[in-house]
Amino acid sequence: MAGERASRKQEERTNAERATSMYAPPSLLPFPDPEPGIAFRYIATHVLGQADPSNVSKRYREGWVPCKAENYPELMLNANAEGNIEIGGLMLCKMSAEQAKARDEYYAAQANAQMESVDNHFMRNNDPRMPLFKDRTSSVTRGGGFGSGTK
Repeated sequence: MAGERASRKQEERTNAERATSMYAPPSLLPFPDPEPGIAFRYIATHVLGQADPSNVSKRYREGWVPCKAENYPELMLNANAEGNIEIGGLMLCKMSAEQAKARDEYYAAQANAQMESVDNHFMRNNDPRMPLFKDRTSSVTRGGGFGSGTK
C-alpha cells in the first residue's frame, strides 16, 4: 500500500501562518528606518524630465532638509552628485516631526476654511420650498445591479 497519509490537521495552516507568508512587492520609493522625532518625505526635483528648482526651493524654505545617502546605508542606494538620495526625480528629505505636524495642521485648517466657504455659498441659495442638503457621506454597494447576473 501507499505510505501513511498525514492527518488533515497537520496539512492545514492557520490564517496567521498564511498572512506571514504573503508576498508583497517592494516599494518603489524606499523609506529609511524610522527615527524618533523625524518625518520623511520625497520632494519633486524634476517633473516630466525638466528640473523644477522652484519646488525644491519652496520645500527648503518650509524646513525640509535633503537626506544624505551616507547616513542611510539601509536603503542601499547610490547618491546623486550632491550626495543626496534621489530616485526618479524625487529626493528624500527630512524634517522634525513637530514642524511637520504644525505644517500639516496649517494646511488642514486652510482646507477646512475653504470647505466652510463653499458650504456657506451653497446654503446661501437655499429655499424652504426646495431645501438643499449638505450630506457628505458616501456608500459602496455591491451586486444587484447591471452585470451582476441576477434578474
